[in-house]
Amino acid sequence: MGGSGVVLAAYGRFIRLDCLGVAGGPGGRWPMVRDVRLEWARAQLVGGGVRAGSVDGVVRQVFAVQAQDVLAGELGLRVRAQGVSRGDVRRAVEGERSVVRGWFMRGTLHFVAAGDVRWLLGLYGERVVAGSAARYRALGLDEAVTRRALKVIAGAVADGPCTRAGITERLVPLGVDGGGQAPVHLIRRAALTGVICEGPRVGGEPAYVPAEEWLPRGEGPVGEAAVVELAVRYRRAYGPAAAEDFAGWAGLPLGMARKAWAGLRPVRAADTPPAPHSTAPADPGTAPTAPGAAPSAGADPDPRLLPAYDGYWLGHRDRTPALPDAAEAPRTLAPGGGQIRAAVIVDGLFAGTWSRTRQAGVRVDMLPGAVEPHGLAGEIQDVERFLA
Repeated sequence: MGGSGVVLAAYGRFIRLDCLGVAGGPGGRWPMVRDVRLEWARAQLVGGGVRAGSVDGVVRQVFAVQAQDVLAGELGLRVRAQGVSRGDVRRAVEGERSVVRGWFMRGTLHFVAAGDVRWLLGLYGERVVAGSAARYRALGLDEAVTRRALKVIAGAVADGPCTRAGITERLVPLGVDGGGQAPVHLIRRAALTGVICEGPRVGGEPAYVPAEEWLPRGEGPVGEAAVVELAVRYRRAYGPAAAEDFAGWAGLPLGMARKAWAGLRPVRAADTPPAPHSTAPADPGTAPTAPGAAPSAGADPDPRLLPAYDGYWLGHRDRTPALPDAAEAPRTLAPGGGQIRAAVIVDGLFAGTWSRTRQAGVRVDMLPGAVEPHGLAGEIQDVERFLA
């Protein structure tokens, strides 16, 4: 196999470790594929017995939790924290205001720490708006209509938290089609430009509030420094990884991602990494294992139930280390059309899928030949508790 990088064969697969940004340890020891997968799982708080101690602790470690669907996002927080409830999530969002759901990486919705929202909008706001120009035109949202709509939206939330339906009702007199996609795109643009942000629930629905009043004040990185900070956070949550992985996850141009990545300190496979040069403090309830650390001998398997579209699957171009050899595994997880199913993983390794039943229970479908691991029943019970 060509190339100057080290190539490791394990379990019939090859993985270029230099491309993952991993340097060999003392004596030339290189991590096995299973070690890479365990590092991914631990960094994402979904394996190796690692969980955060709070909702806030989750976003401090993994930076962002995919939340295009609200319930899936809440389940993404649950699977990464010890014993949290939906009430805990709501307190973090509404009471403590420490976590905010908004449009950031790739223009999609994520839960992030409230203190990160302003600099993320500085990095992504104009970029995502510019990338949506064709969609705005298709919806008849020219700049004149959009300016008037943003003023109406600002006025709507000034009167108190306002749902999408409430905002839509105020947009219709401007000639905006209330039954189509125009209202949500205008709401998204208002959030991307810092006019509004998601706040409390009203009648079970997400409601929007003035961003300036809801978000904590404070300076954050800007320009190239913001991209470097994003790379630091990404590597902490997804390493080992490469610049190309970072670019795909972040939705940034490859050249920009590579430039930021080149400025990061190397992580050696068998070394304890230095304290991250990040503005996010560590969660005392979180104890991620250092990159390159081997699993404890005789450690019990750690099964987790990931929600659909979980960010664990979106951090790397190649999911091979997290997939078993079974030929049907990739299509079972991602059957096409952008779909990623709710998954059963065991220490980060895909083992099956799961779904909710009409009786508010959980049904698990393991891959052919896979055995339900010890501890899966407890994880199922925890999902049912969370959803009750």
